[in-house]
Amino acid sequence: MRVAIISDIHGNLLALDAVLADLAPLAPDQIVCLGDAVQGGPQPAETVARLRELACPVVMGNADDYLATGADSGAESISDERRRQLEAVREWQLAQLSPADVEFIKAFRPTVELELEGGRRLLCYHGSPRSYDDLILPLTPDEQLNALLEPRDDTIYTGGHTHIQFLRHLGRTFHFNPGSVGFAWRHGQPEGVFHADPWAEYALLSVNGEQLGLEFRRVPFDVERLIAIYRASGHPESEGRIAMYSA
Repeated sequence: MRVAIISDIHGNLLALDAVLADLAPLAPDQIVCLGDAVQGGPQPAETVARLRELACPVVMGNADDYLATGADSGAESISDERRRQLEAVREWQLAQLSPADVEFIKAFRPTVELELEGGRRLLCYHGSPRSYDDLILPLTPDEQLNALLEPRDDTIYTGGHTHIQFLRHLGRTFHFNPGSVGFAWRHGQPEGVFHADPWAEYALLSVNGEQLGLEFRRVPFDVERLIAIYRASGHPESEGRIAMYSA
């Protein structure tokens, strides 16, 4: 059994389609999305349409909950200018989405569980099983990680949110983050500098009886085409987003 795990598309259909093209010859048995699928990017309605075609389970992420409801959990302290930008993008994206699209987003699930071979299961979430706002990072202390996940040996854990591909061992099992499909970027960039990566990230989990395999994949996409999509879209923060890919 092979499960493709995607996350953090952020309304970038171009990147999602690059991932789906890469996946086609691999023929996974299941695709699951870990949330933040629509908010932010230049192709919100197109991304919703593709997710409908895929008919894959989608976890609710913090950004998509904000897009659909306007509610701010307060988990992140942001400046007034940043809030203004977020609200402008939200208003623009809602104008692109139909009421049915918004209801589709509201139906994203807090967590998704998949039955795997060998009596295992895959538990899928955005931040953690407790909250889409929780942060799990490569160096999160073991005590904190165990408190967030309460790991069981028969369960494999996967979450997104932080846009970092990594794996953490949890005794006889593990947690992994597949990275970001639509907005990959390197943490630790110098202050005042922000570059987005010109590729889409995802993971492929393979289960064959007692055998497990996990592959992190990185798929390039056409950045010039993405820039052209931004310029033609009317997205209110297009120039700032383009600068992230042009630097």
